[in-house]
Amino acid sequence: MKNTNSRAALVALLFYFSALWVVNAQVPEANLNRCASVERDQLKSGSNPQWLKKRVQMEKLIQDYVQEHKNLRTTADDIIRIPVVVHVIHDQDENSIGGLNNPNISEEQIRSQIEVLNEDYNRLPNTLGYNTNPVGASAMIQFYLADYDPDGRFTSGITRHRYTTKTSFNPFSDDLLLANIAYWPSDKYLNIWTCRLTNSYLGLAQFPATDKVEGLDTANEANELTDGVIIDYRYFGKKTGAITSRIYNLGRTTTHEVAHWLGLIHTWGDTNCGTDYCADTPTIEGPNQTTVCQEKFSNCNGVRTRNMIENYLDYSPDSCMNVFTKDQVGRMRAVLALSPRRARMVEFGKEGRLDPANNLTVEIYPNPAVSDLTINVRFLDFQNFTYTIFDLNGHTLASDSFRNVYSRRLQLDVSLLPPGMYLFRVATEMETVTQRFLVK
Repeated sequence: MKNTNSRAALVALLFYFSALWVVNAQVPEANLNRCASVERDQLKSGSNPQWLKKRVQMEKLIQDYVQEHKNLRTTADDIIRIPVVVHVIHDQDENSIGGLNNPNISEEQIRSQIEVLNEDYNRLPNTLGYNTNPVGASAMIQFYLADYDPDGRFTSGITRHRYTTKTSFNPFSDDLLLANIAYWPSDKYLNIWTCRLTNSYLGLAQFPATDKVEGLDTANEANELTDGVIIDYRYFGKKTGAITSRIYNLGRTTTHEVAHWLGLIHTWGDTNCGTDYCADTPTIEGPNQTTVCQEKFSNCNGVRTRNMIENYLDYSPDSCMNVFTKDQVGRMRAVLALSPRRARMVEFGKEGRLDPANNLTVEIYPNPAVSDLTINVRFLDFQNFTYTIFDLNGHTLASDSFRNVYSRRLQLDVSLLPPGMYLFRVATEMETVTQRFLVK
C-alpha cells in the first residue's frame, strides 16, 4: 500500500511539472513577439482616419519643438514626475497573489518594475540602466506608484481585478475591454495593465496624439480610455514573481513600451533603413531579434554602420539594453510638453501640488509682506488662469498666464514694490477673485 501511494504521488508530481512546463515553454523565446505597438497603431489608423491625422500632426509638432529647443539643457529642477497606476488583471482567487504562472502578480514584482523604469530613464549610476555611451542621456523622468486615486483617497497605486470571462487578451482588439475592467483618467495617470497576452506578444503601448485637429469623432473617447501600456505579466518586473524568461527578465519590455507611450519610434523606423527622427541613432536595416548580445551591422545607403543594439528601442535581449540617446530624450520631453494628456499628467504629478477646490480660492501670505509673497491658487481639476497685480490706481504692475494647470502655489518677489496696498487678481475662464495685500 505504501508503494502504491508513493507511485501515485510521483505521478501527480510529474503531471504538475509537465503542466507547468507546457504553460511556460509553449513558445521558444526566439519566437516571441517583442512589441505590438506599431501593428496596433496601424490598425487604429486604418479604422480611424482622424487618429492618423492626429498622429501625423503630433509628429510635426514634435519635430518643430525639438528644433526650437535643441540648445536647451535640463537641470535637476527639471525632473518630471509621472504617477503610475498598475491594473493587475487576473483569473485567480483574490487571495492568491504572486508566484509562478499567476497573473495576480505580487507587489514586489510590480515595485521591481518601477525601480527598473527609474534606473533606465535616469541613466542611474551603479545600476543596469547606466551607460558610458557618448550619446547616452538621462531623460530625467521619475515614475512613482500613485499615492492618491481619482477620488482623492490614499492608494498603493495598484488595483487588482478578477476577470474570468477570458484568461488571455488580444493586444489588437482587447485594449478597450481592459480599459472597461480598470481605468484611471489618462490625463492624470500612466495606466499600465498587466495580464496574459495572446499571440506571444510581450507588450504594447498607445502612441501620443494631439487634440488640435479640427473635428471630433466618437473614437476620441476610446483613445483616451486606452491611452497607456499593456504588458504580459510574465515580462513585467525584474527577476521575481511570475517571471521565468531567460532573456526578457529585467523589465526592459516595459521600458521599451513606455518609450513608445512617450513618442519614441523603433530605431529602424519600422522599415528597412527607415528613420526614427533621431539623428544620433544609426540608420539600420532592422531589429536585433537574436537571443544574445552580439554586434550587428547594417548597410544603408552604401554606408556600413554598427547597430545600436544597446538602445531600448531595439528588440535586443533585456541584458543588452541600457541607452536612450540625447535626441531620444529630446523627443520624449517634447511629447510631455505637447501631448495634451501627457502635459496635464506632468502638472498633476508635480511635487507639492495643491488639493483642488470646488470654487476659485486665493490665499496670500505673509500679509503684510516685506519681500517674498506666497499665493495659493485653488480650483477644480485642470484650468487656464491669469494673475495680475495692480496698484490702487488700476495700473498693471505684473501679470502671468498658465494653461491647462492644476491648483498651484506661486512664489513672488515683491521687494521692489514701494510700500503700500496692492491688488492681486486671479481670473479663470469662469471665475475671478481679487485679494488685497500690503507691502511694508
